[in-house]
Amino acid sequence: MTVEGPNGHPLLEVKRLKKYFPIRKGFMRREVGAVRAVDDVSFHINRGETLSLVGESGCGKTTTARCILRAVDPTDGQILFRPTEDTVFDVAQSTRRELRRLRRDMQMIFQDPFSSLNPRFPLLEIVGEPLLVNGMRSGRERQERVEELLRLVGMRPEYMRRFPHAFSGGQRQRIGIARALALNPTLVVADEPVSALDVSVQAQILNLLLDLQQKLGLTYLFVAHDLSVVKHLSDRVAVMYVGRLVEMTDRERLFNSPRHPYTEALLSSVPEPDPRRRSQRIVLEGEVANPAAPPSGCYFHPRCRYAQDVCRTDTPVWEEVAEGHWVACHRAKELELAGVRDRLPMNTAAGNSTNPATNATLAAGSATDGDATDDSE
Repeated sequence: MTVEGPNGHPLLEVKRLKKYFPIRKGFMRREVGAVRAVDDVSFHINRGETLSLVGESGCGKTTTARCILRAVDPTDGQILFRPTEDTVFDVAQSTRRELRRLRRDMQMIFQDPFSSLNPRFPLLEIVGEPLLVNGMRSGRERQERVEELLRLVGMRPEYMRRFPHAFSGGQRQRIGIARALALNPTLVVADEPVSALDVSVQAQILNLLLDLQQKLGLTYLFVAHDLSVVKHLSDRVAVMYVGRLVEMTDRERLFNSPRHPYTEALLSSVPEPDPRRRSQRIVLEGEVANPAAPPSGCYFHPRCRYAQDVCRTDTPVWEEVAEGHWVACHRAKELELAGVRDRLPMNTAAGNSTNPATNATLAAGSATDGDATDDSE
């Protein structure tokens, strides 16, 4: 579904997104409930910025990303995507024909750099397939474009005749990135693209993503659970818990002055770079709430050390407690929570990660130089 929209809007705007997976039992497979994988999520991403979506495994991060790309159909809500300033597509309601057009502007980098590549195809076919599907019939043109893409991600063009098994994990992820960029997308959804890689290789891929964003003007939705990675790459951060957003603000404010107890607990798990200081780890008691039968009130209250009676009965409102700082917590305005303070400078230059092992490699320079042969693990 396409509608005309005014200028100045975000590239992507998600409004009250929901994705419920039905639970069926019995011989007749009757629906007896639903898993609320994504439950009333709203956010936006401006052109050229990186929004990171973080949280524990199973909180709904990947499902949210797949709904945005319509890899799975959302249950409810709007996903407004603006490939141009005067056109708006509601991805949640778009027809198959409209989605085919949108695929050029919305691409995904997958978590596993091996299973996402066809082992029977050489690089020329893997990276060139999106070009062929979208009308580039000339084999010479496709080959020239694949050569250009491989150089862009730090790979040698002569590698295009090789198969995925001949490459290391970091090199395979570079191939996946090249494929995602084949059609010059505006929005790239990166689903934990470095979680399966060695720490030194993670730094190279992160630097590559930053370089590509500057060169091509890309917009990222970055799904991750490693806050050290998030701090290095993000402009803004959104924190999810059991299918709902609990906090969203810019990177510096979230790391230094969190307003939700769950965010405070996540930040306490970030490694302390100074060996002379002891980190005060907050260990959450109990289990993550069941998305098929979530608790009443605030979903986090059974594990929250600041919980009060109102937290057990009333659902917190998603509100802006400061300019650009959104929180869903009854006590957000009164709590003084600990963040990551007095640590390394927070900027996008090499060496700003709170992970000491990552810091050693982030200063190595641009990840697009050379032929990426140092990716071997």
